[in-house]
Amino acid sequence: MRVPIIAGNWKMNHTVETGTALARAVSDNAPRSGVEVVVAPSLVSLASVVDVLVAGPVHVAAQNMHWADNGAYTGDVSAEMLLDVGCRYVILGHSERRQIFLESDELINRKIISALAAGLKPIVCIGESLEEREAAHTRLKVIFQLRAALTGVLREDMANVVIAYEPIWAIGTGKTASPEQAQEVHALIREQLGELYSAEVAQATRLLYGGSVKPSNIDELIAQPDIDGALVGGASLTADSFLALTRAAVA
Repeated sequence: MRVPIIAGNWKMNHTVETGTALARAVSDNAPRSGVEVVVAPSLVSLASVVDVLVAGPVHVAAQNMHWADNGAYTGDVSAEMLLDVGCRYVILGHSERRQIFLESDELINRKIISALAAGLKPIVCIGESLEEREAAHTRLKVIFQLRAALTGVLREDMANVVIAYEPIWAIGTGKTASPEQAQEVHALIREQLGELYSAEVAQATRLLYGGSVKPSNIDELIAQPDIDGALVGGASLTADSFLALTRAAVA
């Protein structure tokens, strides 16, 4: 059985004060079993949020990291630093990093390899743009990004990898892929994992949907056979909406 994950990506939102208050509310009320709950605060709030969550059921993810162990990389952080502060997960390849900050598939792959080597669990994001979907290129784009991301990732490392399918056209737009559209791509990803590794790896890997997930649509999405949770943006910024998603994943 794949334990669902509900991961909240706070992006560039919340101060230390409001972030720790949100983390406390989530920790106090999140399900204790049946779902893995993860929050990804901004870099400046990581340590404070970890302190709030240290004895509770909620794990902490970073929103990004550098591929190098150390060096002259002003403004960046390494996997070792994130582990030291208490992170378990790190989000890599998010569409905003790809589009706004021009992160390449090669760079993202280097980060994934570094995260795994250090002991962090990467949540690897892949997905197509509206233009690519309308041109019927979804399949080609998803396969290319998945295979590029996992280049050099060993079979035994896949137990620590989570894949998040995030259609770019559905992020922050209010649009959501239909449950059938989302399931189709998740099934494709699982099929590809079977080809890259094995049927066992494919069945064990958790696949998340990310794209305007809300309490109003989580039930239909999580009911799909290949969707194992959600990577959540806006709905993770308040305790009530985020907790509703965690409860739906258990149900």
